[in-house]
Amino acid sequence: MSSKEPRWTQTWLGGVRAAGVDLGYPGERLGLPQEGSGSVAGWGRRIGALVIDWMICTWVVVQLLLRMNPAESPWAPALVFAVQYLLLVGFMGQTFGHRLMGVRVAAMDGRDPRGMPVLVRTVLLSLAVPAVIWDRDHRGVHDRVSNTVVVRM
Repeated sequence: MSSKEPRWTQTWLGGVRAAGVDLGYPGERLGLPQEGSGSVAGWGRRIGALVIDWMICTWVVVQLLLRMNPAESPWAPALVFAVQYLLLVGFMGQTFGHRLMGVRVAAMDGRDPRGMPVLVRTVLLSLAVPAVIWDRDHRGVHDRVSNTVVVRM
């Protein structure tokens, strides 16, 4: 075996990149730039936006909705999250957390998603499981089904 060939264990233990397969950068298959505005948003920005949005929704439940305790009504923050997500992404293409983290939800044609895609994306995101299953373009099941992608601004 020559020194240039990977060991047989590297082809499956190290994943496809260790086997010498070049997957390109996230968003390349979608025709998006590698960096800057319009490129696929990284996980740090996306998770940061989600945390900010969840904190805002919990605050709304605690402070504004009859001073509810989120521990006594665990679905209240999730319901507020879904409503704010549906309204803000549907009308502005981004939530408060997205705005603060410099990302937005875009339809595959580059515009803001509207109507049914936003509703489907919101329902699937609220289920959480589709959001943690993603492809090499950093698109979760909720993005693929709704034909959207989260991009940097």
